Amino acid sequence: MSLLEIIVLLPLLAALAIGLGAPARITALVSSGGVLFFSLLVALRFDRALEGTAQFVSSRSLWDLPGIPKLSLAFGVDGISLVLLLLAALVLLAAILVAPAEDSLKGRARLYYISLLLIGGGAIGAFLSTDLFFLYAFHELALIPTFLMIGIFGHGEDRVRVAWTITIYLGVGSLILLVGLLLAVIGLGGQTFDIAELIALAKNPATGLSASTQTWVYGLLLVGFGTLVSLFPFHSWAAPAYAAAPAPVAMLHAGVLKKFGLYGLIRIALPMLPLGAAKWQTVLLVLLLGNILYLGFVTLAQKKLDRMAGTSSVMHMGYIFLGIAAGNVIGISGAVLLMVGHGLSIALMFGMAGWIRERCGTLEFSKLGGLAQAYPRLGLLFGFAVFASAGLPGFANFAGEVAVFFGAFAGEETNWTWIRWTTVGALWGVVISAVYLLRAYREIFFGPLAAGKGEGHDLNWAERIPLLLLIGALLLFGFIPEVLNQFIRPAVEGLFLTTAG
Repeated sequence: MSLLEIIVLLPLLAALAIGLGAPARITALVSSGGVLFFSLLVALRFDRALEGTAQFVSSRSLWDLPGIPKLSLAFGVDGISLVLLLLAALVLLAAILVAPAEDSLKGRARLYYISLLLIGGGAIGAFLSTDLFFLYAFHELALIPTFLMIGIFGHGEDRVRVAWTITIYLGVGSLILLVGLLLAVIGLGGQTFDIAELIALAKNPATGLSASTQTWVYGLLLVGFGTLVSLFPFHSWAAPAYAAAPAPVAMLHAGVLKKFGLYGLIRIALPMLPLGAAKWQTVLLVLLLGNILYLGFVTLAQKKLDRMAGTSSVMHMGYIFLGIAAGNVIGISGAVLLMVGHGLSIALMFGMAGWIRERCGTLEFSKLGGLAQAYPRLGLLFGFAVFASAGLPGFANFAGEVAVFFGAFAGEETNWTWIRWTTVGALWGVVISAVYLLRAYREIFFGPLAAGKGEGHDLNWAERIPLLLLIGALLLFGFIPEVLNQFIRPAVEGLFLTTAG
C-alpha cells in the first residue's frame, strides 16, 4: 500500500472503526494525527527536482473495457495538491481537537466524529486523486455528512431549513459540474478519466476541444465549481450554513472543502480549456468583484460573529479568483498560497467562535463586550485570527494576497486592462476587511464586560493547542512563504506551460 493510500484510508477506516464500536474521540484523534504525520513525511520526501509530474503515484485499475472510459483508483501528489494536503491535515486535526467530548453529545458521538472524519477524508481524497471520477466522488462523499451535521447538530431554529438550502445549492452545483466534466471527457475521446491523459489530449491540436466547445464546457465548470466555492451570485448558501454548522464542521468546510472548487479550476479547467478560460475572463472579473465589494459591504452590516465570519469567508474567495483570472505563474501561485492562508485563518476564527458561543451563549456583538478582561488568552489568540484574516504582514494571507495583486498587474501592456482596473477595485476590499474585523474585535473583547458574561475559566491548554497549531502555521507560512512556494511555484510553472500550449 502506498503512502498516499494510507493517508486517504486512515480517516475512512477510522470512521468505520468508530461505527463498529471503537472509542470515537480517541480513534479520531489518532487517525487525524496519523494523517498529519504521514502528510509531513510526504513533504519531507518530496523531490522538487521532479516537479511538474505527480509523485508517490499509485494506481489500481478497476475497469478498462472497450467503449467505456478507463477507471482507476489512482492517487498522486504535486506541489499544488501537497500544500492543500497539508492544509487539510492541519485543519482536520484542529477540528477534531475542537470537537466536544463524547459525553456531551448525548449518545450521538459516533455519528459526530464519523461525519468529521468523512468530511476531512473526502477532501483529502479529492486533492490526491489523479482520476477525474474519484476526484468528483470523494468531494461528494464529504458533502453528505456536512448536510447531516448542520441538520442534526447545528445551531438555530432554522438549521433544518439551512441544511436543505445548502443541499439544494451544492447538489445543483455538483450536477452542473458533472455535466461539464462528462462533456470534457467525451469531447476528448471518452476513453479515460485519468487527468494527466486528458490534459495531454486537450493540449494536442489533433485531439483537443474546439474553441466554441471549450467556451461552453468552461462555462459549465465555472458555474459548477463556482457554486461550490460560493462565487457571486451563487453564494447565498454559505454564510447561513457556516453560522448554523457546529464549529468543527464550519472549520472543515470553509477551511478545506470549499477549496475543492478552486483546486478544480486550477487543476482541470485551466489546462484543459485555456481558450474557454480566456473567453470567460471578463465575466469572472465582474463576478469576483461582487464577492469582494458587494459582500464586503454585506459583511460590514453583520451583527453576529458567525455570520460575519461566514460572509467574510465568501468575500475573500474573490481574491483567489483574481489570482486564477490572472492566468500567470505569479497570480496562480499566489492564489494557491492564499487558499492555504485563508483555510487556516477561517478555521481559526470559527474554532474560537464556537468556544465563545458555548461559554457566553451568544455571538451577537450587542450582547458581548469586554471579554478580554475575563478571557485574556482568548482575546490574544483572537487578535491573531483578526490580523491574519485582514492580511497583516507576517501571516500567510498577506503573502498570498500580495502575489495575487502582482500577478494581476503583470504583463508588458502599457494600457490599463480590465484585470488591472479590477485589481484596483479589489484593493478596497482590504480596507473593508480591516474595518469589520477590527470592529468585531473591539465590540467583543474591549469596553465594559457585558452583564452575565465572562463566567468560567479562560482557554486551558487542551483548548489552546488546536488554535496555536493553526496560528503557528499561519506565522510560519507568512514569515517564510518559501516553505510552501518551493512546492507551489514549480507545479504552477508546469501547469502554466501546459495551459499555454
